Amino acid sequence: MSDTLAAMKKWMLSYDLASVLVFVIAGRSNHGAEETATGILHTAGPFLIALGIGWVVTKAWQDPSSLRVGAGVLATTVIVGMLLRRFVFDDGTEFTFVLVATAFLALFLFGWRVGAGLAGRRHRVDA
Repeated sequence: MSDTLAAMKKWMLSYDLASVLVFVIAGRSNHGAEETATGILHTAGPFLIALGIGWVVTKAWQDPSSLRVGAGVLATTVIVGMLLRRFVFDDGTEFTFVLVATAFLALFLFGWRVGAGLAGRRHRVDA
């Protein structure tokens, strides 16, 4: 694998990680929660673990920008993240929270992959 391709794949994983952190920080800020590293990590923990599981289950490193991978990473992050949040981290999973989390993570975990696919298609047409 070329150094450029390896760097791109690391960037794509970093973008997914940052998306989860932005989701958590925005949510905590919106609810007036204290912005401490411990608080952020406690809230992000289940989703970061689930994101890692999603990357492993989908073998995302092979084609991180594919829509199939994006759908799998999104579904795993939301479903496993909510299960971990509820049963391991002992936090709430109210229906509205699940909806907001799903919408935000869909936009950020799946949305960039849609954009990458459109940009790739445009590049192929222009070539």
